[in-house]
Amino acid sequence: MRAQLLKIPTPLVNSFSIRRDLLPDINNSLHYHREIELIYFKNGSGTQFIGNSVKPFKSGNLALIGSRLPHYWKFDEHYFSAVDGQQTDVIVIHFCEDFLGENFLNLPENKVIRKLLQESTKGIHIQESISPKIGELMEHIFLSVGAKRLLLLLEILAMLGSNFKSCTLLNSDFLGDTAIKDNSPISNIYNYILSNFNKKIEIEELADFANISVPSFSRYFKTHIGMTYKQFLLDVRVGQACKLLIEGQMNVKQIRYECGFQNVVSFHKQFKEVTGKSPLEYQKYHLQHRKGI
Repeated sequence: MRAQLLKIPTPLVNSFSIRRDLLPDINNSLHYHREIELIYFKNGSGTQFIGNSVKPFKSGNLALIGSRLPHYWKFDEHYFSAVDGQQTDVIVIHFCEDFLGENFLNLPENKVIRKLLQESTKGIHIQESISPKIGELMEHIFLSVGAKRLLLLLEILAMLGSNFKSCTLLNSDFLGDTAIKDNSPISNIYNYILSNFNKKIEIEELADFANISVPSFSRYFKTHIGMTYKQFLLDVRVGQACKLLIEGQMNVKQIRYECGFQNVVSFHKQFKEVTGKSPLEYQKYHLQHRKGI
């Protein structure tokens, strides 16, 4: 897992960029960029990392990622299978806040858009009731040229701004140091946790990666990631548990073992601390909404 600065190429004839990804390994690492990102998962599922938020994502999800906010989508393994792999379908738009000029957002008519883009620095999960419509407009942009592209993007931003109160902020604030170098100690620690979250991880192991003392490790991790390593590990485990509960292929006991929780009491207590619901309440809620109840 590497947090790296990406330079988003914008064609000279356009004021913003749009692309369609049909492979699961495009920008398959923790990264950030100057541009704001709007991403729509027409087909794809896995675990998303936005700032210090760790949650499952699925087909139909839509997110708005602010400038310089680290993010990464880890697709489920079956999308990488050579035998029965499914194809991902993701549409991504990148634009700078001032892509329509320095004074555009200060116009009184654009108050809701200005608020939306300011809050995007925390990461925004767009409510699912409007995601299909936004996704459809993004597909139209992908196939359009000229001024129509601008008008469609403005329509999207206006719709998102008008529905902002129904959206979910993924971080209250993100304080982490985005300038994490490839193969740096913190990058290796991040990767180690993601690869071994279902096992018992000792703090001594993590401190060894950074070649620092155990007492200094917690402060080191929080400085770079924006949260304690214990909270990050818990969020990763709970995020994976959420995904498995939504998929409904395992019972709660199996999910608990799969996600590295050592006993029933701690699993239920910590899961509720993160999600506000018990595992079964969480599963029931999402299965009902999937069926449109």
